[in-house]
Amino acid sequence: MGICIGKPVKLAHVSSILLSDSRTGPGSERKGSSRSCSQTLHGSLGNILHSFKSDLSATSSLKSFTFNDLKNATRNFRADSLLGEGGFGYVFKGWIDENTLAPCKPGTGMVVAVKKLKQESFQGHREWLAEVNYLGQLHHGNLVRLIGYCVESDNRLLVYECMTKGSLENHLFRKGDQLMTWGKRMHIAVDVARGLSFLHGLDANVIYRDLKASNILLDSEFNAKLSDFGLARDGPDGDRTHVSTRVIGTMGYAAPEYVATGHLTLKNDVYSFGVVLLELLSGRRATGEENPGGAEETLVEWAKPFLSDSRRVLRIMDTRLGGQYSKKGAQAAASLALRCLNVDPKLRPTMDEVLATLKLLAAPKDISRTSPSQANNAPNDKISHPHKRYVTHSR
Repeated sequence: MGICIGKPVKLAHVSSILLSDSRTGPGSERKGSSRSCSQTLHGSLGNILHSFKSDLSATSSLKSFTFNDLKNATRNFRADSLLGEGGFGYVFKGWIDENTLAPCKPGTGMVVAVKKLKQESFQGHREWLAEVNYLGQLHHGNLVRLIGYCVESDNRLLVYECMTKGSLENHLFRKGDQLMTWGKRMHIAVDVARGLSFLHGLDANVIYRDLKASNILLDSEFNAKLSDFGLARDGPDGDRTHVSTRVIGTMGYAAPEYVATGHLTLKNDVYSFGVVLLELLSGRRATGEENPGGAEETLVEWAKPFLSDSRRVLRIMDTRLGGQYSKKGAQAAASLALRCLNVDPKLRPTMDEVLATLKLLAAPKDISRTSPSQANNAPNDKISHPHKRYVTHSR
């Protein structure tokens, strides 16, 4: 989602997973009277769309495209405009005018990524609405920018900024791609931590719930942004310690207590971040046959014995780096990953603490580039959003 690269790729997405069951506890729905477009995600599609159309205040910053607009922008969704495909549908490259946002000729104006949902996917409709709801209200330098949407007849489309370098997954694991340096990896880790810290710091304690390498997109300067908010939801409020929900996520990234109980907390995101950090350190996937333990052993299971032994911790490091990294920095990052992966969620750090630690590791000498927007946002890492108190009521 939001990808803008040269060749079509298969996109990992919630539909390709993974972890799913029907657990829903008594507290599976938020209590409250505030209306939002995600309040009715448990209702019928007709009710969901009625709620969405009757309350557009949350999406006032988004452009409402017609289906014809996006047909023209993508050259009628031609095969050579296809950027990727996933369980949700297809992503196409399109062109729109930078000022008016009207469709324009290929090679002119602004390049965008247009995500077109498969019409038969009811779950996809729910995730489409969740994405419009969250990205329509939240604005931050480390969240992908949603430009607009289309809801017309049975068509559901989203229009995003183009992320020219594609996903972290492609750069970290795909053979033939240029090796990511230690500095770039730590730079990306800081960006991801900053995005999660922003979400967790909102009044609604937004839980991202689907952090993985394929959902981290990179711009031309390798600045990272979180994409795909279809599974995001508000965290617990008041005296509640968790949100009860059905288990859905990606194998290898989801926190063990969430998989076992369906209890969703901010610390679930922290665990997933620990997995991503481990991928950045090792150059290995969270799961996969190419890992030392094969498909039956996750990256976390393989790496934990090394992470807990300071004498052996560097054995997890990506050999392709050729030792071109700070030894102390790598040890500190590995120690942080171990804390994030603690089986007891109460002992995991907050994302604010993770971010503070990573900033110390990613010293200027280790970061190849720092964008002006990041430099401006650095003091508090919080970007304003339309509503002082952001509240949703999602599934």
